[in-house]
Amino acid sequence: MDFSLSDEQRQVRDTVRAFVTREVVPLEAQVLRNERDGRPGLEPGVLTDLQAKARRSGFWGITTPEEFGGIALGPVMNAVMTMELGRTFVPFRFGGSADNILFDADAEQQDAYLLPTIEGRRRSCFAITEPGAGSDARNIRTRARRDGDDWVISGEKTFITGGHEADFCILFAVTDPALGADGGVTCFLVDRDMGWTSSPIPTMGEWGPASLSFDEVRVPSRNVLGEVGKGFEKALRWIGQGRYLIPARAVGSAERLLGMAVDYAKVRESMGHKIAEYQAIQWQIADSAVEIESTKWLTLHAAWRAETGRDARHATSIAKLTGALMANQVVDRVLQIHGGMGYTKELPVERWYRELRLLRIYEGTDEIQRRTIARNLLKGHVALGTIGE
Repeated sequence: MDFSLSDEQRQVRDTVRAFVTREVVPLEAQVLRNERDGRPGLEPGVLTDLQAKARRSGFWGITTPEEFGGIALGPVMNAVMTMELGRTFVPFRFGGSADNILFDADAEQQDAYLLPTIEGRRRSCFAITEPGAGSDARNIRTRARRDGDDWVISGEKTFITGGHEADFCILFAVTDPALGADGGVTCFLVDRDMGWTSSPIPTMGEWGPASLSFDEVRVPSRNVLGEVGKGFEKALRWIGQGRYLIPARAVGSAERLLGMAVDYAKVRESMGHKIAEYQAIQWQIADSAVEIESTKWLTLHAAWRAETGRDARHATSIAKLTGALMANQVVDRVLQIHGGMGYTKELPVERWYRELRLLRIYEGTDEIQRRTIARNLLKGHVALGTIGE
C-alpha cells in the first residue's frame, strides 16, 4: 500500500502551490480593503487574467477530457489541486472546465454550450435547489410540460451559485409527477434570453447565490440534456463530485489558517510568555493538526474510489461531513488564538469564519450526510471493516 504521490503528481502540486502563493495570495489584502469599503473584492477581469496566465503555464481544463483541449488529471489530482487553491479565500479556479454532466451534451449542444463554457465565453449555473427542496432534491416542484416540440417550464430555484452571472442554467424540472425522481425529472439547458430572471441573495459570507424564476419559459426539445426522465441521475453525479472537492478545499483553508495561528502564537505575548508556551494554545493547535490530517486522507480516499470506478458515495459523504465540521472547528480555534485581532476585518480570519460556515450547508447538509451514512450501514449497502474494496 503506497500513500505517496508520484513524482509527476508532486510536481503538479508544487507548481500549483507556487502559483497560488505568487499570484493569488497577494490579492487578499486588496480584497479585504475593497470589501471593507463595500465594494466588490476584485475588479472584473482580474481572475480572468489570472486564468490566462495559468493557461500559459499549462493549467487549463484540469478535469476536461483531452479531446476538448483539457488535461484530464482525474479526481485524485483534482482534489490535491483543490487543496492548494483552498489556501486562499480569493475565489480563483483554473479555466477551461465545465460542469461534469455538461460533457453528456450531444454535438449541437456541445457547440452551443459545452465548448463556449470551456473557453470562458459562456457561464453556466447548476439549478436544482428550491425553496422547499434543498437537501431533499427529490422534492423538486419546478415543472416542465410538453407543448408540441417545446417544453414550458415554471418554478423557482434558490441559492444557485453563480446564478446572477450565468447566461444559461443547467436546470432540473419534473416532467412526470407520477414518477418524480424515479424517472420523472429531466435536465434542461436553458438560456437566460429564453425568459428566466435572477435576483442576488445577500448572505453572511461573500458567496453570491441567486434565486431564479421561471414563468412559462419555453425551451425547445433539443435543449434536453441526455434523456427525458433521466435528469435526477445526472444531478446526483454532479453533487457527488462536489462532496469530495468541498472537503479538499476545507483542508487547504484549514492548513493555511493553522499556519497563521502557529506563527501568531510564537510572537504574541501574554503575562510575560509567548502564548505558544501555554498548554491551552498547544492543545488547540494539536487537535487542529490531527483533524486536518484525518480529513485529508478521507478526502483522498473518496477521490481514489471515484477515480478507480468504485462506488464513492459513502466515502464522499464521510469526507464531506468530516471536512465541513473540521474547517469550522479549526477556524474557530484560530480566531480564538488571535483574540480580538482575529475578530477584526483587518485579518482574513473573520472572513474565513463566515465563508467556511457554508460548508456545513451546501451540497448536502451535515444532517443529510449523517442520514446517508447511517442508512447505508443500517440497510447493509456498505459493511464495516472493509479496506480498499
